[in-house]
Amino acid sequence: MRVFYFSLIWLVVLSGLKAQTFTVTSSEVGGQATEKQVFKGFGCTGRNISPQLSWRDAPEGTKSFAVTMYDPDAPTGSGWWHWVVFNLPAEVHELASGAGDPSKGLMPRGAVQSVTDFGKSGYGGPCPPKGDGPHAYIITVHALDTKALPLDASANPALVGFHINAHTLAKASLVFYYERK
Repeated sequence: MRVFYFSLIWLVVLSGLKAQTFTVTSSEVGGQATEKQVFKGFGCTGRNISPQLSWRDAPEGTKSFAVTMYDPDAPTGSGWWHWVVFNLPAEVHELASGAGDPSKGLMPRGAVQSVTDFGKSGYGGPCPPKGDGPHAYIITVHALDTKALPLDASANPALVGFHINAHTLAKASLVFYYERK
Protein backbone atom coordinates (compact mmCIF):
# COMPACT_ATOMS: atom_id res chain seq x y z
CA MET A 1 0.00 0.00 0.00
CA ARG A 2 2.89 2.40 0.80
CA VAL A 3 4.34 1.82 -2.67
CA PHE A 4 1.00 2.69 -4.25
CA TYR A 5 0.74 5.99 -2.34
CA PHE A 6 4.39 6.84 -3.03
CA SER A 7 3.83 6.22 -6.78
CA LEU A 8 0.62 8.25 -6.71
CA ILE A 9 2.39 11.18 -5.02
CA TRP A 10 5.17 11.15 -7.65
CA LEU A 11 2.60 11.03 -10.45
CA VAL A 12 0.87 14.13 -9.03
CA VAL A 13 4.21 15.95 -8.56
CA LEU A 14 5.45 15.12 -12.06
CA SER A 15 2.18 16.14 -13.70
CA GLY A 16 2.60 19.60 -12.15
CA LEU A 17 6.06 19.99 -13.71
CA LYS A 18 4.93 20.65 -17.26
CA ALA A 19 7.55 22.35 -19.38
CA GLN A 20 6.79 25.98 -20.10
CA THR A 21 6.81 26.75 -23.80
CA PHE A 22 7.73 30.17 -25.16
CA THR A 23 4.64 31.29 -27.08
CA VAL A 24 3.32 34.31 -28.97
CA THR A 25 -0.36 35.07 -29.48
CA SER A 26 -2.46 37.82 -30.98
CA SER A 27 -6.04 38.88 -30.42
CA GLU A 28 -6.07 40.20 -34.01
CA VAL A 29 -4.25 37.80 -36.33
CA GLY A 30 -3.83 34.09 -36.78
CA GLY A 31 -5.57 32.69 -39.84
CA GLN A 32 -6.30 35.47 -42.30
CA ALA A 33 -5.25 39.13 -42.34
CA THR A 34 -7.98 41.72 -42.29
CA GLU A 35 -7.98 45.10 -44.03
CA LYS A 36 -6.80 46.52 -40.70
CA GLN A 37 -3.37 44.85 -41.11
CA VAL A 38 -3.06 45.17 -44.92
CA PHE A 39 -0.59 47.73 -46.30
CA LYS A 40 -1.80 51.07 -47.64
CA GLY A 41 0.15 51.72 -50.83
CA PHE A 42 1.61 49.73 -53.76
CA GLY A 43 -2.00 49.26 -54.94
CA CYS A 44 -3.22 47.94 -51.58
CA THR A 45 -5.92 49.82 -49.71
CA GLY A 46 -5.65 48.51 -46.13
CA ARG A 47 -5.21 50.49 -42.92
CA ASN A 48 -1.61 49.29 -42.28
CA ILE A 49 -2.06 48.81 -38.53
CA SER A 50 0.30 46.38 -36.81
CA PRO A 51 -1.47 43.63 -34.85
CA GLN A 52 -1.58 43.30 -31.09
CA LEU A 53 0.97 40.73 -29.88
CA SER A 54 1.67 39.13 -26.53
CA TRP A 55 4.19 36.50 -25.49
CA ARG A 56 4.96 34.45 -22.41
CA ASP A 57 7.30 31.88 -20.88
CA ALA A 58 10.55 33.26 -22.30
CA PRO A 59 13.57 31.20 -21.33
CA GLU A 60 15.74 32.01 -18.35
CA GLY A 61 18.49 34.45 -19.30
CA THR A 62 16.30 36.52 -21.63
CA LYS A 63 17.57 40.12 -21.58
CA SER A 64 15.54 41.58 -24.45
CA PHE A 65 13.20 40.69 -27.30
CA ALA A 66 13.02 41.28 -31.04
CA VAL A 67 9.96 40.99 -33.28
CA THR A 68 10.04 40.32 -37.02
CA MET A 69 7.41 39.84 -39.70
CA TYR A 70 8.49 38.07 -42.86
CA ASP A 71 6.80 36.92 -46.10
CA PRO A 72 8.71 33.92 -47.53
CA ASP A 73 6.33 33.81 -50.53
CA ALA A 74 7.25 37.23 -51.96
CA PRO A 75 8.45 36.86 -55.55
CA THR A 76 11.85 38.42 -54.84
CA GLY A 77 14.09 35.41 -54.45
CA SER A 78 14.71 36.43 -50.83
CA GLY A 79 11.25 37.02 -49.34
CA TRP A 80 10.08 40.33 -47.89
CA TRP A 81 10.67 41.84 -44.44
CA HIS A 82 7.54 43.68 -43.27
CA TRP A 83 8.53 44.58 -39.72
CA VAL A 84 11.76 44.56 -37.72
CA VAL A 85 11.78 45.59 -34.04
CA PHE A 86 14.59 45.03 -31.54
CA ASN A 87 15.84 46.13 -28.12
CA LEU A 88 12.46 45.48 -26.52
CA PRO A 89 13.16 45.32 -22.77
CA ALA A 90 12.92 41.89 -21.09
CA GLU A 91 10.02 43.05 -18.89
CA VAL A 92 7.87 43.82 -21.97
CA HIS A 93 5.54 41.00 -22.98
CA GLU A 94 3.06 42.76 -25.25
CA LEU A 95 2.80 45.22 -28.12
CA ALA A 96 -0.43 47.13 -28.58
CA SER A 97 -2.28 47.25 -31.87
CA GLY A 98 -0.75 50.06 -33.92
CA ALA A 99 2.62 50.01 -32.09
CA GLY A 100 4.30 49.53 -35.47
CA ASP A 101 3.55 53.13 -36.45
CA PRO A 102 6.60 55.13 -35.26
CA SER A 103 4.57 58.37 -35.24
CA LYS A 104 2.22 57.03 -32.53
CA GLY A 105 4.95 56.51 -29.91
CA LEU A 106 3.46 53.21 -28.69
CA MET A 107 6.72 51.26 -28.60
CA PRO A 108 8.36 50.75 -25.20
CA ARG A 109 11.28 53.05 -24.34
CA GLY A 110 14.50 51.82 -25.96
CA ALA A 111 12.82 49.73 -28.67
CA VAL A 112 14.05 50.29 -32.23
CA GLN A 113 12.01 49.78 -35.41
CA SER A 114 14.46 49.52 -38.26
CA VAL A 115 14.16 49.68 -42.01
CA THR A 116 11.97 47.10 -43.76
CA ASP A 117 11.89 46.07 -47.40
CA PHE A 118 9.44 48.94 -47.95
CA GLY A 119 12.47 51.22 -47.39
CA LYS A 120 11.32 52.79 -44.12
CA SER A 121 11.04 51.87 -40.47
CA GLY A 122 7.89 50.59 -38.81
CA TYR A 123 5.23 48.08 -39.73
CA GLY A 124 4.37 47.47 -43.38
CA GLY A 125 1.41 45.15 -43.80
CA PRO A 126 0.69 42.44 -46.37
CA CYS A 127 0.47 43.53 -49.99
CA PRO A 128 1.29 40.62 -52.31
CA PRO A 129 1.04 41.01 -56.07
CA LYS A 130 -2.45 40.49 -57.48
CA GLY A 131 -3.05 36.91 -58.55
CA ASP A 132 0.10 35.59 -56.79
CA GLY A 133 -1.93 33.35 -54.50
CA PRO A 134 -1.97 33.37 -50.71
CA HIS A 135 1.20 34.54 -48.95
CA ALA A 136 2.24 33.48 -45.45
CA TYR A 137 3.19 36.22 -42.99
CA ILE A 138 5.33 34.92 -40.16
CA ILE A 139 5.54 37.02 -37.00
CA THR A 140 8.36 35.83 -34.75
CA VAL A 141 9.27 36.98 -31.26
CA HIS A 142 12.91 36.26 -30.45
CA ALA A 143 14.10 36.00 -26.83
CA LEU A 144 17.65 37.39 -26.83
CA ASP A 145 20.61 36.95 -24.49
CA THR A 146 21.65 40.61 -24.78
CA LYS A 147 20.00 43.82 -23.56
CA ALA A 148 20.62 45.64 -26.82
CA LEU A 149 21.77 44.98 -30.36
CA PRO A 150 24.45 47.47 -31.48
CA LEU A 151 22.28 48.81 -34.31
CA ASP A 152 19.99 51.75 -35.02
CA ALA A 153 16.86 52.41 -37.07
CA SER A 154 18.85 52.63 -40.32
CA ALA A 155 19.98 48.97 -40.11
CA ASN A 156 18.63 46.79 -42.92
CA PRO A 157 16.72 43.55 -42.19
CA ALA A 158 19.62 41.25 -43.16
CA LEU A 159 22.01 42.96 -40.73
CA VAL A 160 19.43 42.96 -37.94
CA GLY A 161 18.65 39.30 -38.67
CA PHE A 162 22.33 38.41 -38.41
CA HIS A 163 22.53 39.99 -34.94
CA ILE A 164 19.20 38.52 -33.82
CA ASN A 165 20.26 35.02 -34.84
CA ALA A 166 23.58 35.39 -33.01
CA HIS A 167 21.73 36.16 -29.75
CA THR A 168 18.52 34.09 -29.91
CA LEU A 169 17.80 31.86 -26.91
CA ALA A 170 14.35 30.85 -28.19
CA LYS A 171 11.76 32.03 -30.65
CA ALA A 172 8.01 31.75 -31.03
CA SER A 173 6.02 32.40 -34.20
CA LEU A 174 2.51 32.78 -35.46
CA VAL A 175 1.44 32.71 -39.09
CA PHE A 176 -1.38 34.40 -40.93
CA TYR A 177 -2.22 34.60 -44.63
CA TYR A 178 -3.33 37.15 -47.18
CA GLU A 179 -4.12 36.97 -50.89
CA ARG A 180 -4.88 39.81 -53.27
CA LYS A 181 -7.11 38.70 -56.14
